[in-house]
Amino acid sequence: MSGEPKWATPLEQRLQQANGKLSSRRKRLLVSILENAADTYYLSSRKLARRYDVDAATIVRTIQVLGYSQFADFSSDLRSHFVARITPYRMMKSATRERRTVDGHVQHSLEMDRANLEALRGSVAPERIVDLARRLDKAGQIVVVGVDLAYSLAWFLAYGLSWLGARAEAPVGGSGNLHHRVRALGTHDIVVAISFGRCLRDTVEAARSAKELGAWTFGITDASDSPIARVCHDHWVVSVTNPSFNGSYVAPLAALDALLVAYAHVQSKRSLDRLKKIDLQEATAGRWYSPPATQKGRR
Repeated sequence: MSGEPKWATPLEQRLQQANGKLSSRRKRLLVSILENAADTYYLSSRKLARRYDVDAATIVRTIQVLGYSQFADFSSDLRSHFVARITPYRMMKSATRERRTVDGHVQHSLEMDRANLEALRGSVAPERIVDLARRLDKAGQIVVVGVDLAYSLAWFLAYGLSWLGARAEAPVGGSGNLHHRVRALGTHDIVVAISFGRCLRDTVEAARSAKELGAWTFGITDASDSPIARVCHDHWVVSVTNPSFNGSYVAPLAALDALLVAYAHVQSKRSLDRLKKIDLQEATAGRWYSPPATQKGRR
């Protein structure tokens, strides 16, 4: 393993702090629960006890050593730990154990996407979306940071904002290019950092550097205690939970779409002027496909 320090989930932190208070048996029990979080995070205390061949009272007493007064609080942190530590392999392995048909997996995926959208409505109020849009409207420059698959979200937001007249961009490339771009930011600028789960180091470090330079930072992530949430001034929690091997971007895209709607209407006259110019340019640029004219007499 690398000597590089690893961000610890709240549950891992509690386990580290209580290390001296736990018997070797209870320590092994907790480590096994955490290592198999994909199979344990949704279990009740009784089912968890049955899985490890102990009584429910043992489970309760063990989590009390960690500082939990209720099993529900432990279960919530266990789920957050599962989300933070899940890998595509573990997610796919967990899904295959359910023995669904292929059609069943597809249906489950669609149901999870719908649940993520419903969760978005509850976690990010319209007023918060408008507040962020107003702050973006006052920014000098907007840099949207997303790495790997999250770059698709970063590009979507930056492209939409630039269409509406904002000085927005989503830098492409590795850490060198990201940090080069961030170093040019100041107190009137904003960085939107997008990353989920354990969060990618390049994204977290870009947000941290921007914050140190005085830029305001905003995170879009899937847990209120994720590295991105901890680094940024403010953040939204948007679920990417999916039953297969890859995170679902249905809810993040919906959140960004709502943000673009808010940004457009915060300065509706400016947005209309900007979009009118784009309409005129595209009408004369021959951008849209037209079928070739049929030659006379040809069938």
